[in-house]
Amino acid sequence: MNPGHKQLIQIALVALLLIGCIAVLLPFTGTLLFAVVICVTTLPIRNRLLTLCGGRSNLAALLVSILLLMLLVAPMALLSGSLADGVEMAIRYFKPLMEGGLPADPPAWLVRLPIIGRDAAAYWHELIESREEMNNLLHQFVDPTRRLALSAASLLAQGLLQLVLVIFFVFFIFRDAHIYAEALHTSSRALAGDLGERMLALAEGTVTGVMVGIVGTAAAQAVVAMIGFIIAGVPGIVILTVATFFFSMVPVVGATLIWLGAAVWLYHEGQTGWALFMVLWGMFGISSVDNFIKPILISRTASLPLLLIVVGVFGGVLVFGFIGLFLGPTLLALGQVLIREWLAHVHSEPSASRDTAGKQASP
Repeated sequence: MNPGHKQLIQIALVALLLIGCIAVLLPFTGTLLFAVVICVTTLPIRNRLLTLCGGRSNLAALLVSILLLMLLVAPMALLSGSLADGVEMAIRYFKPLMEGGLPADPPAWLVRLPIIGRDAAAYWHELIESREEMNNLLHQFVDPTRRLALSAASLLAQGLLQLVLVIFFVFFIFRDAHIYAEALHTSSRALAGDLGERMLALAEGTVTGVMVGIVGTAAAQAVVAMIGFIIAGVPGIVILTVATFFFSMVPVVGATLIWLGAAVWLYHEGQTGWALFMVLWGMFGISSVDNFIKPILISRTASLPLLLIVVGVFGGVLVFGFIGLFLGPTLLALGQVLIREWLAHVHSEPSASRDTAGKQASP
């Protein structure tokens, strides 16, 4: 066989093998990347447990996995159960309204609403007189609310399954962490030498910094929210605090859904002053933690400019979803290093040329 043809066949086989591997791993890309992020950030804990376990990597990986199950999966399962109970309570609340109609008199809190309270009370009496219009109105609210609740429950269930799968991957990555670490260092040195080593260290520091910023900010927001719930006398403080912690990691909306829901409940109970306090506490207390502490934590830990952090976090989320929280700043950090190296190389070439020309011109 012609050597050229043989080489083409080998290249084609390698390409097909790579395409097959990518196709198999593609459905698990986000889960694997998230598992890698967790492994990078919890590596010091794993190394300490490895020392305590006498170098038994299987036992150390198992202990880390159990710890993650307790810290991540158990609270989310508790939150899912609470959401399911809330949906059931809402159904029990609306079912009598669908069957027996509204009470004769509107609730006092509705009448006390500023500006629209009187019109709302008049519309309430119109609904009582027209049962068909009332049922249509209730269906307009109940059906979307039920679909939204079912979607939220399904999302939480999928999140639980994905977290379990992430921890499953974490166990095997940590079990053979020394093999993967050696492979990464070897490949980075082979591809880019010292630059590859620096980029690998920068990627690790950036991922760790973003994780510290996100988790640290979520914990701070949960603590501030818990203080507000205690002061305002909101029930279910533990569930609301756990929900605030997890929702704080969601960009844009974040913990607003939790404290705003608590404010609505307080207003519905006739505690207008505490409802106003909860809104102000959420806007200037809980949300300010996310706006100020997160960028500072990430920039200090990751040693990156604040602008790159902000653009990387939001741009990464828009492009990659949740995992973009970590990929966005990491990619921008690596790109910054490459641009700096290229600029340094461009500046060094004219200097080297001038030195060479000077040496040739001298007698």
